[in-house]
Amino acid sequence: MKNENPNFKQKDYKNARANSEQRKHEHTDFTREVRYLSESELLIKLSKKKDAFVLILDCVQDPHNLGACLRTADGAGVDAVIVPKDKSVDVTDTVRRVACGASESVPFVRVTNLARTMEKLKEMGVWLTGTSDQSDKYLYDVDLTGSVGIVMGAEGDGLRRLTKENCDFLVKIPMAGDVPCLNVSVATGICLYEVVRQRKRKAT
Repeated sequence: MKNENPNFKQKDYKNARANSEQRKHEHTDFTREVRYLSESELLIKLSKKKDAFVLILDCVQDPHNLGACLRTADGAGVDAVIVPKDKSVDVTDTVRRVACGASESVPFVRVTNLARTMEKLKEMGVWLTGTSDQSDKYLYDVDLTGSVGIVMGAEGDGLRRLTKENCDFLVKIPMAGDVPCLNVSVATGICLYEVVRQRKRKAT
């Protein structure tokens, strides 16, 4: 397809793309280790928090999506990102590059039984809010202050049945166009920063 912008130059696009990749490498220190935590270490960490804030990713498999989620989680002040060991991407070099340093700063927890971990979080007073296109409640209708966990589903399939059943609330993001849903990393950013917005509003 011919570009209609007379000022557009292919080499400018290539230079911008190269500069973007360079910035990713500059923010990623491969000499630092990924901040893995065990489930028991996670629970100890959260028990010391007044208002815990966790992100649960249910079987996200694309490394670019995981990296983007980690980067947003870092920016939003998330205490830990939790994923199941099965059917989920681990922190690869691609994830680390996309995360721009967040994989070294945000604790990353891989659990054997996600449903059991969610139950333990609820016992600690963490309210879990999952996303579902079938929900009749919007993200902005739920109180996300206090100790909260945002639960996001996999690309395409969404939340698994047991994961969905272990959520305290199910919400959806308003969609005004023709596409039915957002990319998981984009939806994660919207949800995490709604938590940030509500917490800041409550604090003022």
